[in-house]
Amino acid sequence: MLIAGDIGGTKTDLGIYSNESGPHAPLAQSEVHSADYPSLETIVKEFLAQVKMSVEVASFDVAGPVINGRVKATNLPWVMDESTMARDLNLKVVHLMNDLEAVARAVPALREEDVLTINKGEPVTNGAIAIIAPGTGLGESFLTWDGSRYVAHGSEGGHSDFAPTDERQIRLLGYLLPRLGHVGVERVCFGIGVPNIYEFLRDVEKLPKRPEVAELIAAAKDHTKVIVDAALDPHHPSELCHATIEMLVSILSSEAGNLALKVLATGGVYLTGGVALHLVNALQDPRFMQSFTQKGRLKDLMARIPIHLITTRGPGWSRYRWIGKSQEHQVCRLSENDLRF
Repeated sequence: MLIAGDIGGTKTDLGIYSNESGPHAPLAQSEVHSADYPSLETIVKEFLAQVKMSVEVASFDVAGPVINGRVKATNLPWVMDESTMARDLNLKVVHLMNDLEAVARAVPALREEDVLTINKGEPVTNGAIAIIAPGTGLGESFLTWDGSRYVAHGSEGGHSDFAPTDERQIRLLGYLLPRLGHVGVERVCFGIGVPNIYEFLRDVEKLPKRPEVAELIAAAKDHTKVIVDAALDPHHPSELCHATIEMLVSILSSEAGNLALKVLATGGVYLTGGVALHLVNALQDPRFMQSFTQKGRLKDLMARIPIHLITTRGPGWSRYRWIGKSQEHQVCRLSENDLRF
């Protein structure tokens, strides 16, 4: 049997699969808060002890750069190594891969009902596809056509430089640069970026804050969640929090356009992540496309690029990602020679 997992800065999802049950029917599943554990091995050992199942191989996608079978998680104090984990967990083989590469491999398997189209565009058959995932950080990956199938490529594009597109964003960069030294785009785009924008709008732009909301944010372990909830409050939204999310979405849109240009994503751009699903209305607002297409002489090209939001989430989306980890969807082959990731 195979244990597969999605290892993120916020949560870790695990599942166990067998040849008999197939890739769409996990025998057991678990979701835990990543920061509550000292290592992935601890989570896996606890899960296997609970379900009392014996597994032989493992595949984990991780938010971080996987090089030569080793990765330091970007937003966790974890270092993972394939051979060390295989030994410690008593498994035949452990495979690690970048989480956005896993998403990229899963995109061709998506069904029409799994996506919400933001811009229909004019897709080019077998054109490159870009994936951007706002979560704790900002993940980016892409797919290219090799003549017979799509090939997935991971990246660490979320750590590339933040490029302001208007005067307020320039002031945001000026505010963060002395504090951070390097302002990567994920520092101002979702997850860890939400408090940075909130504090800039509060301290520099002097947008009014509501005392009760400020108290909730100050007391919360996760400032981002409180800010997003206050921004989306249907009855009494916070002006400051709402402005934070508006700026965040504008930066996301511009960065999605940057990624589309870099890989020439004529096959489409796919957004994914639970945070993005909370902001469907903002993503469908015309201002999202305005920021996406604001690329000077290539504005018309940008308008022809399809944009989709992946709406599948939870265990179902995890299964898609795990299916996508092995080529030709052979996720449940168990011998070491057959695990061609």
